[in-house]
Parts: sequence; structure tokens; C-alpha cells
Amino acid sequence: MSRIGKQPIPVPSGVKVEIKGQTILVSGSKGNLERVVLPELEISMKDQEVLVEQRDNSKRTNAFRGLTRSLINNMVVGVDQGFKKILVIEGVGYKANMSGKTLTLNVGYSNPVEFSLPEGVKIDVEGNNKIIIESVDKELLGLTAAKIRDIRKPEPYKGKGIRYENEHIVRKVGKAGAAK
Repeated sequence: MSRIGKQPIPVPSGVKVEIKGQTILVSGSKGNLERVVLPELEISMKDQEVLVEQRDNSKRTNAFRGLTRSLINNMVVGVDQGFKKILVIEGVGYKANMSGKTLTLNVGYSNPVEFSLPEGVKIDVEGNNKIIIESVDKELLGLTAAKIRDIRKPEPYKGKGIRYENEHIVRKVGKAGAAK
């Protein structure tokens, strides 16, 4: 039995959950999200809580029960509070600018790199080297942050590049002096 899947998902006030067959719609103050769940799982509402039950007792269904419960919980938290990731740009002359729906990054390449935002993601640039990414969809937020980080991954010698705010870069020792 999935321990995570057994737990009910509390629905805070201000969040509305609709279940239509295998489709679950969650709407709140920050936005709306929709997801289709597997036919082996049954989603139900009871006393301001969402329950995820399985129709058969296979190992695969049990695993997807826990996953589905986590995904629905992320939907509820997202439309209520939202999610946020912070990226930090490190390096001499490295900077970011936001214009409209395009993030322009100067990160050591001969030309600036332009990244167009997907729908449902909001980006703020704080002081040229801090990128704050916000979204109600945790999956989309993580994917967008990973794509931006992928433009210039942090290198291990000087630490230059784009990294997550709480990410620790393991530094390597540079070239040793010439042998005498």
C-alpha cells in the first residue's frame, strides 16, 4: 500500500476542486489547473478533502496512486499559494534583462541568448543577476528553470554560470604550478 497515496489532500478555503470522470479541475485565486488521471484510480471528494483510491491491487496502480496524490496536492497548493524558484547568474559581465515575454541573457557567448517564456510562467529580473520564476504549475516551473539553467550551467573552476539560489557548486582545484 502506498503510504503517500493513502493520505487525504486537504482543500483550503478559496480553492474549488471539480471531478469529472478521470479529469480533475482545480481553481483558486492564482489560477486554474487541469489533469487527467489513470482509469485504474478513482478520485473522490469528502469533507473538503480529496481522496485517491485504487480500483485494483496491482503494484503499478499502487505506485501511480502515490504519484497522482502528489500531483493533485501540487495543483491545490499551486492555485492557492503558487510556486517560486530563484536562479542566480554568476560571472563578470553576465546579466539578464526582461522585455515583454522574452528573457535576454548575456552569459559569455558572442551573442545574447533569448529565451521566450511559456504560457503560465512569470519572470522578474532583480538587479541584473537574479531571476525569479513564478508559476501555479510546479512541473512547468521546474522545466522552465531547468531550461534557463541549461543555457550556461555553472562550471566547477570559477563557478561562473546560471545556478539555483540554494545550489552548491563543488569547486575543483585549478591547474597546479609547473613541476621544477
